[in-house]
Amino acid sequence: MNVIFTEPFKRDYNGLPPRTQRALDKALKFFMVNPRHPSLRVQKLPGTPIWYARISRVYRFTFQYRDDTVILRRAGKHDILHQERKN
Repeated sequence: MNVIFTEPFKRDYNGLPPRTQRALDKALKFFMVNPRHPSLRVQKLPGTPIWYARISRVYRFTFQYRDDTVILRRAGKHDILHQERKN
């Protein structure tokens, strides 16, 4: 699986608290091995091609599939999901 880290994702990552960055690193490792890992609780945003996964109780990351590539879009608190729906 190829992975693209978008600029918004990189900015979001750099703005996360260090503890959340470590949790995201762990979530991404699980994701790379098994995108449907139960701890990620992956779901699709209704009416969009965007998916999201759990980093922690409060934080999520969003992504999109394009052929054999995963595009990591955003990372942050739940409100990123509302932002993604608008885009």
